[in-house]
Amino acid sequence: MVNPSISQPSPSGPPTPLNGTIIKSSVVAALGGLLFGFDTAVIAGANSDLTQVYALTPPLLGWTVASALVGTVIGSLLAGIPGDKYGRRASLRVMAFLYIVSALGCAMAWDWNSLILFRVLGGLGIGGSSVLGPMYIAEIAPARWRGRLVGLFQFNVVFGILVAYFSNYVIRSLNLGVVEWRWMLGIAAVPAFLFLAMLFTIPESPRWLVKQSRVDEARGVLKLVGEEDYEQELREIIASIDAEHGHASEPLFRSKYRLPIFLAVSIGMFNQLSGINAIVYYLNDIFERAGFSRASGDLQAVAIGATNLLFTMFAMSIIDKVGRKTLLLIGSVGTAVCLSGVAAVFFTGKHRELLLWCLVGYIASFAFSQGAVIWVYIGEVFPNRVRAKGQSLGSFSHWAMNAAISYIYPQMASKAGGFPFVFFAAMMVLQFFVVLSVYPETKGVSLEEMQRKMKIA
Repeated sequence: MVNPSISQPSPSGPPTPLNGTIIKSSVVAALGGLLFGFDTAVIAGANSDLTQVYALTPPLLGWTVASALVGTVIGSLLAGIPGDKYGRRASLRVMAFLYIVSALGCAMAWDWNSLILFRVLGGLGIGGSSVLGPMYIAEIAPARWRGRLVGLFQFNVVFGILVAYFSNYVIRSLNLGVVEWRWMLGIAAVPAFLFLAMLFTIPESPRWLVKQSRVDEARGVLKLVGEEDYEQELREIIASIDAEHGHASEPLFRSKYRLPIFLAVSIGMFNQLSGINAIVYYLNDIFERAGFSRASGDLQAVAIGATNLLFTMFAMSIIDKVGRKTLLLIGSVGTAVCLSGVAAVFFTGKHRELLLWCLVGYIASFAFSQGAVIWVYIGEVFPNRVRAKGQSLGSFSHWAMNAAISYIYPQMASKAGGFPFVFFAAMMVLQFFVVLSVYPETKGVSLEEMQRKMKIA
């Protein structure tokens, strides 16, 4: 039974309004998501040019795209270490620096190997920020607002994807010739500099401060972000972390954590088994393979990016009312149906005009469900003492599967354009039944109450 005095807004009045500090802190941390989305999607517009400049075969094109994901796998796996030792905020500053180096390096790459190196460095920033950004927001946000505030990270991911598609379209229209792809990849340095500067204006996570036995500083942050009963909240945090007894950290892989581990790993893997990033990274190639021109493909990519943004905003507005589990179930059905439609277009070679609508429906279903839920959910299912490790594990499973699919997709699509989409649709059917039978609902539950609800001692 959830204790309403801890985890739910009072039924007798409206929720306490968000104050400026919590809004600013959440928005700044979520800027890492914008760079995450931009850096992962911008390659879609450069693939054709890179294939010509470096004479890339399908396996080499797959490696060019997946090289950044090698960095994300490493970054997501290791980000919890500096996040626990030096703090969430300080570690995000390192991620911002990596974004800057990667963008400028890709723009000035002198050969294919140097391009790969700088893409790997950018991947380290993406993987690290995908762990640290949502974790920071989850730890600083009040329970009643946590879904929507952590959802800002995913909002910025999809906004970054839209900006990347639009940026590619604008740069292509400037007819910059052989340096076109360099501008596409290098322009990300601008928001990266902004992200780094803004990270010096927000407070540290109160839960990390308690883990460091800096209780007075944690109290100050809780007051700053507008917690109504900050002393009670502080007591809850201290009790869950056991900071007073020197047991603020412990190994993740213990039997009592088997359920949150399964939840984090499975939601990370299913997120990619939906095919989302294979479609994001190769969207222009998908349209070209279906017979559309490059200019038309760029413009249709913008339409899909806008759909992604619109439905992410819709999901964010209801995630704390409808719940995470319900959104995942609805999205599983929608993505499976639309992916089946894409497969049918490729297998039959008919009704090409339906391809855009099937992809729009797919993106809408994904954004409404998994896209809005994944980073919120992973940040909620682990107790404070192992949250950094758990967030890293969930993010690692996401990026490892992403890298594998992104590398294999061009080779699969070159042999049978519709087969990958049949596979993705089948995975979404499987996801529906796994979520229905195993996943608990987390809406409106404080992080400390979630620990008790899942019977984690």
